[in-house]
Amino acid sequence: MTIAANLGFPRIGHRRALKAALEAFWAGRTSEAALEETAARLRATHWAAQRGAGISHIPSHDFSLYDHVLDMAVMLGAIPRGYGWSGEGPVPLATCFALARGAGGEAGCGHAHHGGLPALEMTKWFDTNYHYLVPRLAPGQRFVLTGNRPLTAWREAEALGLRTRPVLLGPVSFLMLSKTDDGADPLDHLPALVPVYAALLRELAEAGVAWVQMDEPVLALDLPPRARDAFTLAYAALAGDSPDILLASYFASIGDNLPTVLALPVAGLHLDLCRGAEDLAPALEQARPGLTLSLGLIDGRNIWRADLRAAFATLRKAAQARDPRRLMVSPSCSLLHVPLDLAQETGLPEALRGNLAFAVQKLAEVAVLAKGAAEGEGAIAAALAESDTAIAARRGHQAAHDPAVEARIASVAPEMARRGSPFAVRHPIQEAALGLPRFPTTTIGSFPQTEAVRHARAAHARGELDDAGYEAALRGWTSEAISWQEEIGLDVLVHGEFERNDMVRYFGEQLAGIAFTRHGWVQSYGSRCVAPPIIWGDVSRPAPMTVAWTEYAQSLTARPVKGMLTGPVTILQWSFVREDIPRETVCRQIALALRDEVADLEAAGIRVIQIDEPALREGLPL
Repeated sequence: MTIAANLGFPRIGHRRALKAALEAFWAGRTSEAALEETAARLRATHWAAQRGAGISHIPSHDFSLYDHVLDMAVMLGAIPRGYGWSGEGPVPLATCFALARGAGGEAGCGHAHHGGLPALEMTKWFDTNYHYLVPRLAPGQRFVLTGNRPLTAWREAEALGLRTRPVLLGPVSFLMLSKTDDGADPLDHLPALVPVYAALLRELAEAGVAWVQMDEPVLALDLPPRARDAFTLAYAALAGDSPDILLASYFASIGDNLPTVLALPVAGLHLDLCRGAEDLAPALEQARPGLTLSLGLIDGRNIWRADLRAAFATLRKAAQARDPRRLMVSPSCSLLHVPLDLAQETGLPEALRGNLAFAVQKLAEVAVLAKGAAEGEGAIAAALAESDTAIAARRGHQAAHDPAVEARIASVAPEMARRGSPFAVRHPIQEAALGLPRFPTTTIGSFPQTEAVRHARAAHARGELDDAGYEAALRGWTSEAISWQEEIGLDVLVHGEFERNDMVRYFGEQLAGIAFTRHGWVQSYGSRCVAPPIIWGDVSRPAPMTVAWTEYAQSLTARPVKGMLTGPVTILQWSFVREDIPRETVCRQIALALRDEVADLEAAGIRVIQIDEPALREGLPL
């Protein structure tokens, strides 16, 4: 029978319960025992939800109080000196949080704090909006199993009547995602690391664990020969006394790494068929008969309902080529990257809500596909028909299509990407207009959202502060910001962006074609959660978005004040994006809306405009 499986579940809980528990603990309002109790309750709730959805292979050890990569580093003893661990035995929770947040500081800032301990570096988890903490490896790094956390989680689930599939970050990905203090290749540490993984797996096997999921997402990258050799060496050493290993890669096609992977002595291979559909045909053709294939047919990165009929056709094709007992169906990747449950979203328009699927709904889709594989298409006919109706409604939804926007996209011409005059003509005009010194000073843009700012915004949202009072407060803070920038001698000023809740949300709330959830939270790092915009229709700008506040700030000073805009690629990348048109088209729609904003800022006399594109630091699929 084809197995319904999951690779990972959101950690944050209903209404961000984990966030509340973490921040209460960090503030000293609750104990470590209370935090662990909340974590255990969340795990139990999440396991029960997955079992209730019909999932047979339920992941365990996918939960983390902060970050799964940090957890792996701690479990392997990859802890820099000075963080409160003796080098032997269990690692205190205080050590874990010191690595994550520094000594009393904020997460991921990477600077020393009053206790002299910096947080580990933080960076993006591939091209997602999740952030992981980068392990630091010293020369001659000693690895030691500080505790078998996957086994502890498995036993915790077993006590609740559940057999789960422990999840580990694999050894090659762990090293390649790490940094060395001396600049050496992290893969130099593989011979020292593999025996610790082998001991961990041996303990799991001895306890009766049947399957273990080994995540190796670096397989989606272009790997040098040494990295491919590392996979061969590592998994040959791990193939002895261990549970059956499901090797999981995601976020892209395995591509040229597939021959290496198919030769590894593992029991199963997971394929992301949402972002790497081209892997299926060669895997079906080349995989040895005994290899189980896990088919990632439900998108774990976006929030749209699946086209179940198309997914079922792919599953049926695989079942015709291989023994269905050697197939699993699952999300494409961990559901860490989508909100928890659509049932919480009662305020969305039904036409939009009916086309969404969050983590709980995606598992139901997985279960439907597995049932169809086991019992035939007739057993899931109603679900397939409902999916067909939803997909047709989404593609034909008139509100999602704006003829004016589509006509404008069609009219984009190459000359629109060229300046009206060359730099040699523009430069002297700009110099005369701005009157800036040779090396002008400025700052990036937004100023800290102080407690007073956050309090006023919350009071305004609750109706306790009227529009006039809120605007007066914002004007006051803007005036103060302009004044002290003049006092310290900056040449090009910013207004501070006190009116903005978030660099993407602020614009998304003013653009047509973008919707927001109330509880669609996704973990960014630690206790930090974001509710990404949903780009569901053609994007346009009904009215100016930033002109009034920039114009007000400019009225307070003779020095130039910058217009501050978030760029189109960042708005795109930090949102859940519609799938019925190319992402490039969506990005151009956003760019044209921002082009109109630029024109209005120029008309208002704003002479300097800054467009922020932090997404350009990330791996972009465009």
